Amino acid sequence: MDEEQRDMKAHEAYYQRVDFVSNSLQGIPQLCPCGSITKEIVDEEDIYDYLPGKRYFICKDFENDGLHYRKPWVMGVQEEVERLKQKVPRHENLLRECEALKAQVKMLVKRVSELERLF
Repeated sequence: MDEEQRDMKAHEAYYQRVDFVSNSLQGIPQLCPCGSITKEIVDEEDIYDYLPGKRYFICKDFENDGLHYRKPWVMGVQEEVERLKQKVPRHENLLRECEALKAQVKMLVKRVSELERLF
């Protein structure tokens, strides 16, 4: 029974790691969960849109066990663009708020200087 439990726990840990890898694969991967860097490669044997070679982001120490990154280049770039498109409106709102705050600060500085002249 103990051996069976150890085997079950090992399988459960493996599936949790595979789930982590699949859930963490968003945008352009920089580091693989194994700790290796990812690099961009072109698979010359694969044909994409009648062009030789399909591009991938792949772990430097890639093994086909589900625990390393190998992601099509197009998908990684598309996800990264979508992520950046979500950030842009937030940054635009912050810039507008900063401009409004600058105007308020200028007005307050002007009032302070007027009050200093009076006293």
